[in-house]
Amino acid sequence: MIVVIADDITGAAEIAGIACAHGLQTRLQTEVETHLPSCDVLVIATDTRSMTQLEAEAFSRQLAERLEGWLQRKKMSRPVRLFKKTDSALRGHVMAELSALLSLTCYNRAVFVPANPSKKRVIRQGIYEIDGKPINETDFASDPEFPAFSAVMTERFPQAAEMNILMPDAGSEEELMKVVEGLSDDTLPAGGADLWTAWIHHMGFVRQNRRPFEGICLDDILIVCGSTQSRPLHLGINIASMPVEVYDNTVPVTSWIQELKVCYTDRHALILTIPHHHLTGHEVAKRLRGAVAVAVRALMDIHQPAELVFEGGATAFACLSTLGWNDYQVIGEVAPGVVRMKAPQGTVITLKPGSYEWGPLFCRIGTSQE
Repeated sequence: MIVVIADDITGAAEIAGIACAHGLQTRLQTEVETHLPSCDVLVIATDTRSMTQLEAEAFSRQLAERLEGWLQRKKMSRPVRLFKKTDSALRGHVMAELSALLSLTCYNRAVFVPANPSKKRVIRQGIYEIDGKPINETDFASDPEFPAFSAVMTERFPQAAEMNILMPDAGSEEELMKVVEGLSDDTLPAGGADLWTAWIHHMGFVRQNRRPFEGICLDDILIVCGSTQSRPLHLGINIASMPVEVYDNTVPVTSWIQELKVCYTDRHALILTIPHHHLTGHEVAKRLRGAVAVAVRALMDIHQPAELVFEGGATAFACLSTLGWNDYQVIGEVAPGVVRMKAPQGTVITLKPGSYEWGPLFCRIGTSQE
């Protein structure tokens, strides 16, 4: 069995989707149970990226203590392997979380490879590049919570060497395969989706053929675009943008919710967006996520849609936590990072990171996307 720890829910879903596409029975959970569920791959979405560094480290230590019992092979009928999913744009409290896992599990060192060569995100001579540009020259330089101030890996993570965390170059999928081929049992693999794919390929798992996705039903759907990377969607259904007064916190979110209720009651199809980006910082991001979560809960109290779509991991986690949902059966992967899963309550949830493309999700006749 494989246990994956991801610091946001869309990253967790991306890993889960890849596992499912390789024929592995996969579950995604947002709360750690006292025992392992029956599956091949368990992906745990912790949402530690949305926490402060101290909070993320404390949470990771608690999780590691629980995982240690699972990772001791002599106590298990079958071995448990661990993979740490990290963001491919270097966001999050990576070193703090890896430190906690290394200090409290059976692993002595880690190999950290956040690069995704399949998406032109590579590490060459210790420099992280996206589409041929150093990451600090891309939009990620202005990320509201984790701005990319440098593309030099050793400058971004100066404590890695003393923590016994290796950060090799990864400019191609072939280089990633060399990394996983050299992993020893005491080395924790940590990184992005391409490292995960190479790792399970090395174990002998092969991607299964899948039927073409026929498109999502737009007649009974709630779409929540909560990422700073979100782009406009034109799907022929109503778009409800957060008013700037709510964004600036000069009026309560309840004023927006009243408008949303009228629109959603009239037709059970709606897109929620945050079109403003002039405020930054952890507390602002946390407040905005909370406001969207309250709005989504109010709409779900009116009508639970057949389809619930989220763009942006932190917002998705906040909304699903407010709904009290924490265990999901992974259905499949529509496109890289665009993953569908089913909640026990019946709603099908689609998750997508903000910087990824939607793929064929909205390919239904009569819709269009920009």
